[in-house]
Amino acid sequence: MKKPIWEPGPERVERANLNRFARFAREQSGNEDLRGYAALYEFSIRHPERFWPLVWEFCGIRASGTFHETLVAAEHPADTRWFPGIRLNVAQNLLRFRDERCALAARDAAGVWHETSYAQLQQQVARVAAALRARGVGSGDYVAGLLRHGSEAVVAMLASVAVGATWTAPPPARAAAVLARLQPRLVFVDAQYPITADTVPNAAIVSVGARHGEHANWDDLLAADAPPLNFELAGFEQPLYALAREDGEISLHSAGGTLIQHLKDLVLQADLKREDRVLHAAAPHTGYWHWLTSVLAVGATVVLADADFALDQPAAWDLVDEHAVSVLATDTVQLAAFAASPLQPRESHKLLGLKTVLAIGAAPPPAAIEAVYARIKDRLMLSLCGGDAGGLSFLALGSPLLPVYTDELQCRGLGMRVEVLADDGRAVNEHCGTLACLAPFPGLPLGFVDDDDEARFRACYFAQRAQAWCSGEQAVLTAHEGLQFAASSDQEPA
Repeated sequence: MKKPIWEPGPERVERANLNRFARFAREQSGNEDLRGYAALYEFSIRHPERFWPLVWEFCGIRASGTFHETLVAAEHPADTRWFPGIRLNVAQNLLRFRDERCALAARDAAGVWHETSYAQLQQQVARVAAALRARGVGSGDYVAGLLRHGSEAVVAMLASVAVGATWTAPPPARAAAVLARLQPRLVFVDAQYPITADTVPNAAIVSVGARHGEHANWDDLLAADAPPLNFELAGFEQPLYALAREDGEISLHSAGGTLIQHLKDLVLQADLKREDRVLHAAAPHTGYWHWLTSVLAVGATVVLADADFALDQPAAWDLVDEHAVSVLATDTVQLAAFAASPLQPRESHKLLGLKTVLAIGAAPPPAAIEAVYARIKDRLMLSLCGGDAGGLSFLALGSPLLPVYTDELQCRGLGMRVEVLADDGRAVNEHCGTLACLAPFPGLPLGFVDDDDEARFRACYFAQRAQAWCSGEQAVLTAHEGLQFAASSDQEPA
């Protein structure tokens, strides 16, 4: 039997959010068997009507109204309704902290680092939200952002969501096509992107960086007075994000589903805490950026690295030390590049606070995982996240309670009834098959834009088995209940 390359020590297990959640679940359910990941996972998929409200309460989701049912089943999984009667705003949940602790650390366009406290972030979002409301932006509108990876993208998104709009950040190469389809009410544009009034004739434009006489300017928005931030509440299924995918589709994601899915992933599976400092370089148009921006709900510090951040360069490790990073968020391609480099950061850098590496994608070559523990740090959790759950979450994630093996993702995500299916539709273990989720989950996308009958959406995800979410990824469910992915499944959320 193969041995793990890392196992959590007693102190890490004791302090893990997931361990605290297990105690909470035992107290609330009266089920003393909810100990360890396997028991929690089984409970989460057998009793979603009990599991997801526990996540809601444990993570402290802020909302108005009450729900008497967790989910309302439907003939098709995509039509399942979650938490009927609830009204919420995601920005309110991401801005629950209002103190002087650092929320964002980022370079400006001139390359100078700035830190934004939670109090300052609240104030900036309030001022931009006031400007949006003054321009008539609200529920039912799209707001787009063509912005560099900096604090401006985070503030613009939060302000848009606060007033009830749906946020989209199209890939720069396809921005014109995406904007033409969505017809946003307002667009935030960084100076480096060639978007003009001709591209979005019906939208107001806010320039970020260089000034354009005919457009509003970002700095002016932040300098204006604004009333206290008021959040527009809407139902659980209010469209929160419109995500432009690699296949040309634009998927819509609900406010409530995205929020509870992200908090389950980040608080329970990734074990994020308020004292953490999380570094990432995900571009604003990627699903990973949206996932990691939800870290703000935990109250941690998000360190925004530049687009050229690369683990095979010494400057990346300088940044980890300079910002006392405790959680490094990257992807498995970066890990493989690091493994191929000669760098030895455990010898050249301090890395004192680093405790977790989050990496998206299928498991990299075993040599890359071995390099993490041999050349970065031997006392950290390498949490690999993969399996397409719609672009903003994952079917397989990490767990602070489980060991790490060199060739597999640690576990199936809580609340995700994931199986590997043979060609005849049977669930199989230790054999390659098609990865599928056999039950609805809150973060399941609402559908695609301009697909009112959901024909394209269902053809994309439900064609192989009508009642199972399936994107065609090939995987193996291992003897350790982990997942091994075929090489072709190594992909980042759109």
